[in-house]
Amino acid sequence: MNHCAENSRLRESLQMEFFNSGLGRNITFVRPAYFIISGFTGIPNIKFYYVFLFFIYIVSVVGNTAVMTLIILDHNLRTPKYIAIFNLAFTDLFGSSALVPKVIDTFLFNHHYIPYNDCLTYMFFCYSCLSMQALNLVALSYDRLIAIIFPLHYQVKVTHRFMFSLIASFWVFVITVTLISVGLLTRLSFCNSVVINSYFCDHGPIYRLGCNDVTPSRAMGGLSPILILWLPLAFILATYCCIAYALSKSFHNSGKS
Repeated sequence: MNHCAENSRLRESLQMEFFNSGLGRNITFVRPAYFIISGFTGIPNIKFYYVFLFFIYIVSVVGNTAVMTLIILDHNLRTPKYIAIFNLAFTDLFGSSALVPKVIDTFLFNHHYIPYNDCLTYMFFCYSCLSMQALNLVALSYDRLIAIIFPLHYQVKVTHRFMFSLIASFWVFVITVTLISVGLLTRLSFCNSVVINSYFCDHGPIYRLGCNDVTPSRAMGGLSPILILWLPLAFILATYCCIAYALSKSFHNSGKS
């Protein structure tokens, strides 16, 4: 036991030396034991909102579970489109389960303290699922684009293999981006405050607490929304503009005939 304890202390010492070397000789690396989630302030009867959020969460769990169960049991729904719908229901269920119970526990039962490692893990799962929901809508919009504009080629272009590959590539991309974002936070020294000005372990409020160079985290915080939110949104809007144009053109041609 003593030998294991000595090895553990040695590893911690080596890690501290590594981080200190990256921070500079005159800065001590500080990794807090916990963060404090401050949440919302100044809202009257705030606890009633969290009780309402609990019921919304239950409805979400029941609804998403029913959708996934129906897709699994009904063989007629095992099409490429429903692969994306199943994944959307799964990410919504898993993401809300990662976020909402902790939010309720934090603010309804006043458990504002969260351990450092738990906070980063919490952030990883929340961001991964929320980001995957956005990219999943890209898969569904592409499916509708091909089905409406190129209906005769739909069976060839949108196959089970294609949809599985597309969803898997989105998962790999989301996990990679989230791991980089969370990993950059482990380089930060928190020597001023451990109070997170958000309702969960949010990336932006955490890296702003750092008292050493936060440039990589700030850059990642600016790049991630572009890759995961704005570009998918632009693609979705473009696909539905194409669909609207194709439908209007079809109606115009049918009116002439």
